[in-house]
Amino acid sequence: MSNKLKNIIVVIGAGSIGQAIARRVSAGKHILLADLRQENCDAAAKVLSEAGFEVSTAIVDVSSRQSVHSLVTAATGIGSVTGLIHAAGVSPSQASPATILKVDLYGTALVLEEFGTVIADGGAGVVIASQSGHRLPALTPEQDKALATTPADDLLALPMLQPDQVTDPLHAYQVSKRGNSLRVMAEAVRWGKRGARINTISPGIIITPLAKDELSGPRGEGYRHMIDTCAAGRAGTPDEVGNVGALLMGPDGGFITGSDFLMDGGVTATYWYGDLAAQ
Repeated sequence: MSNKLKNIIVVIGAGSIGQAIARRVSAGKHILLADLRQENCDAAAKVLSEAGFEVSTAIVDVSSRQSVHSLVTAATGIGSVTGLIHAAGVSPSQASPATILKVDLYGTALVLEEFGTVIADGGAGVVIASQSGHRLPALTPEQDKALATTPADDLLALPMLQPDQVTDPLHAYQVSKRGNSLRVMAEAVRWGKRGARINTISPGIIITPLAKDELSGPRGEGYRHMIDTCAAGRAGTPDEVGNVGALLMGPDGGFITGSDFLMDGGVTATYWYGDLAAQ
């Protein structure tokens, strides 16, 4: 088979969740695995290759348009981009508010803009947002529209995102993840004109290295309380996110686009209407 005939699944963020979705949707396709760190790519590529997948790797900094554009060029040089799994990001315990906004909010907007110009007819994408986006109080319609539709390169200049408005990492993370789901809703219109679909998944506490950072960090006690108090009474697994990702990217999800899927074991329900509500 000619390289140009290959169907490409681009996975940005070589962590557990990206891998779990990729395993379910990439049989018979070529996985282009991209991460900020080569060692993360290599570790994930080894696991996926040994499981029978065809994998290549690339370095990407999602906060750089040039870097994301280079990844698009690499992907289209291999074949037709039929799938995008965007699972890269930083958490509140890992970075400053400015870095979180640049990576999680601006970076996602960049990825959607750049890959939205090459996604194949019949293609689909999934962006990993977070339950945190559902715990931010309602924004104004004008703020929602600004987060959804402001061109990526103008996004961080919005008044609502300035340092005096976003003063702590958790708020930055919540705004970013709310922005991700709004941006995907808007991008679904543009992707639809190419015959492609795009959705977000907003996971709760999923046991990954990033979650372990949070559980052992300054908010660890709160995280454990969320797990103990929620309806499911436990944290989630990457494979459970993979199941939802497979639905959204596969033929059974053909009528789903521009949507956000909250899967948090009931934490958000408990936050608004249960034992976490008073805190």
